[in-house]
Amino acid sequence: MSKKIPGLLALLAFLGLSLFLINCGTSSSRPSGVLYVLSQGENNVGSYAIDLSNGNLSLINKTSPADTTPSSILLDPAGTVAYVLNTGSNSITTYTTSSDGSLSAPTSTALPVQNSVALARDAAGTFLFVVSQGTIPPPPGGSPCPHPEPNSECPALTVFTIQSDSTTLTQVGDPVALNQVPTSVASTTVTTTLPDRTTLTKTLLYITNDLDLTHVNDNTVAAYQVDATSGAVTAQSNPPYVTGSVPTAVDAVQTTPTGGSGGLFVYVANSGSGSGANSLSIFQVCTEVNATCTAVDVTATNNTLKPVGTPVSVGLNPVAMTVDPTNNFLYVVNHGGSTVSGFRINPTTGALSTLTPATVSTGLDPVAITMHSSGKFLFVSNNGSSNISGFTADTSNGALSNATNVTSTAQPAGLVAK
Repeated sequence: MSKKIPGLLALLAFLGLSLFLINCGTSSSRPSGVLYVLSQGENNVGSYAIDLSNGNLSLINKTSPADTTPSSILLDPAGTVAYVLNTGSNSITTYTTSSDGSLSAPTSTALPVQNSVALARDAAGTFLFVVSQGTIPPPPGGSPCPHPEPNSECPALTVFTIQSDSTTLTQVGDPVALNQVPTSVASTTVTTTLPDRTTLTKTLLYITNDLDLTHVNDNTVAAYQVDATSGAVTAQSNPPYVTGSVPTAVDAVQTTPTGGSGGLFVYVANSGSGSGANSLSIFQVCTEVNATCTAVDVTATNNTLKPVGTPVSVGLNPVAMTVDPTNNFLYVVNHGGSTVSGFRINPTTGALSTLTPATVSTGLDPVAITMHSSGKFLFVSNNGSSNISGFTADTSNGALSNATNVTSTAQPAGLVAK
């Protein structure tokens, strides 16, 4: 008996050490992030843990939203509230997020205008913006669109107030009538140096438009200004700016290089088959008087967009894009080509140069893209192959590598990482 005790103690010691090592490998000791992925096939939101040592994903759980066909998702600045746009039920479901990545039961808010297609928020997390296309085609007898209350038939922008740790959406006034049919929206906050050298900080919105109100091709991006206190939206003094064929996505990027001059640039992805298709249109926003922007271009109500070169070619049917946390690299999802195109942003001019490799392959029919706040991992949802493509991003040169595909719930759509 005495000879067996040391062996038993050794076994117990080994088991204790094994348990210790297992516990050390859990999420409590490994750095981890969270990826939220919408499923249009199952109408739910999947939560995935991101291993920040290698970008690997593991499913945490699934939360069913109250409404149908979720298409896009974003978080508040603190990452404590998630907003989901449901195109099937024309609503927004709102969740609070838990430290383990799970989501609360959703709060549903019906949208006042039909066919809502995109949402954005301001940098401070004060306002949520939703663009809607209205009834397509427009009702008979329109002139061509009379904007009747409650404005359910005509293209419009709806503004809501939001706040951290709350799922409540409070609509700001009536929806704002739009003069074109929108496809996407982006928001940015910028400081403008006025001609008299005073400065003005304001929130700007950029909305891409596919059609005009008679449903003739429009192919423009329009600029709006948001009152920081009330959320009221007014159009900038300039008319909409011409883009390529069928603009589908827009992003506003503020560059802040070390030891050099930066700027605010607007990028529009064009996915149609006409002039300027499968390209990115680039604009510089006039935020101060310089060699490009005159005093007329820079006023309290007018931040003119100046085209930067000619549109840059991307893959087939670009539909979404994102930038890394330093705003040095831009990545574009090409739905028709099942690829991601990568570019380096010139911080002074906004011009784009292709990365090496210029494109990487994804799963079938990618529709959305997001990057973790570390800038090290990029994720793409592949609606056609029901999986998520993950890539490692080199933070020094933007190159994407180590592609992996993880099976997701059916028909993944919008996704967001934190």
